[in-house]
Amino acid sequence: MLKTFPKGGVHPPENKLSANKKIEILPVPKQVSVPVSQHIGVPAKVTVNKKDVVKVGQIIAESGGFISANIHSPVSGTVFKIDEVTDTSGYKRQSVIINVNDDEWDEKIDRSEELIKDFDISSEEIIKKIQNAGIVGLGGATFPTHVKLMPPKGTKPEVLIINGVECEPYLTSDHILMLEKGEEMLVGIQILMKALKVDKAYIGIENNKPDAITHLTKLVKFYKGIVVTPVKVQYPQGGEKQLIKAVINREVPSGGLPIAVGAVVHNVGTAYAVYEAVQKNKPLFERVVTITGKSVKNPGNYLVRFGTAVSDLIEAAGGVPKNTGKIISGGPMMGKALNTTDVPVAKGTSGILIMPEEESKRRVIKPCIRCAKCVDVCPMGLEPFLLMTFGEKAMHKSMEKEDVLDCIECGSCSYACPSDRPILDYIRLGKNRVGAVIRARSTK
Repeated sequence: MLKTFPKGGVHPPENKLSANKKIEILPVPKQVSVPVSQHIGVPAKVTVNKKDVVKVGQIIAESGGFISANIHSPVSGTVFKIDEVTDTSGYKRQSVIINVNDDEWDEKIDRSEELIKDFDISSEEIIKKIQNAGIVGLGGATFPTHVKLMPPKGTKPEVLIINGVECEPYLTSDHILMLEKGEEMLVGIQILMKALKVDKAYIGIENNKPDAITHLTKLVKFYKGIVVTPVKVQYPQGGEKQLIKAVINREVPSGGLPIAVGAVVHNVGTAYAVYEAVQKNKPLFERVVTITGKSVKNPGNYLVRFGTAVSDLIEAAGGVPKNTGKIISGGPMMGKALNTTDVPVAKGTSGILIMPEEESKRRVIKPCIRCAKCVDVCPMGLEPFLLMTFGEKAMHKSMEKEDVLDCIECGSCSYACPSDRPILDYIRLGKNRVGAVIRARSTK
């Protein structure tokens, strides 16, 4: 019997339309807009000025604190200006706008395709290289990777879990990365294991990716301590807490982090980025992004430089279909709709989903019928209908008491609701406010 998490979950249609599409390199645009905040934490501080000439891989913004990440130029050219640019969140962020001249890379970067397996550096040196490369979690959370590799005092990592689940419908960037860059990813996992000083790693992959499971199972025979673990197709199997429970049968306590049960979780894309940083001296300035949708002419997986406009990616896939109702950054369950395609691809951009009008319209909201379906599907064991009510009425103390911060915002509740109530929207609204109140309280 396949492993899975015990509470809740749903089974939305997978719609993996780009699953068999090999990685294509998106041409470098004539201009990029690179936000200096592409991660959770403090924005990076700009280190270049207007008219400066930069190379691919050069630092253009330095980490602004411990929980922060360096930003590197994804192109070579001339800094046009430093300005506020709207990103995929809909907010304006300070960005470095660069006019592209050619494609000159930093000399330290190894651009060869040769696989380098051996490494002989200390855990501390690995963490420093990862930090310098600006690597963050590429599963969507964008938490700085070096921070995860430096657990708090009193905690000890016991096992590394690699998230290759990709349970969000439509998205296939992780799947294709496992197939095309499997060995590089495994070397990256070994590097992460050494950084954490653990001797066991599990790669969790949903069993709707049998080719990836078979491919990596063959490869791991040559990599000590790494095990491929197939898991059941059940959304949100890729949630950290859900994956930990499925793979090693440990339950992260309410309000706790994975390290509380000895686990550290990283995405497959992060493992590959770690390989490139440590073995190739290549900073994080590009990633694989899925562009997809039922009406999209050429859905696919593209290697995209950060700062490239989403509109360029859509154009490469055949343009915006006539019946488009919504364009989403991410997948349909947890992604967020864009109000313009003139926004830059960034570290957290895993996919762009173009939804037809008939599927993207909000249905008429009906009264809650107390069916408890939202409770049944909540993987965190919460009461979403109650949290929505509290969110609507701005009852933030009640939301905190009902553990709203445990919500992983997976959207299972809204998906299952027969009354088409925007449950997650109101929970997110209240959760943001509760988080702000708690942070303010902790600083007093």
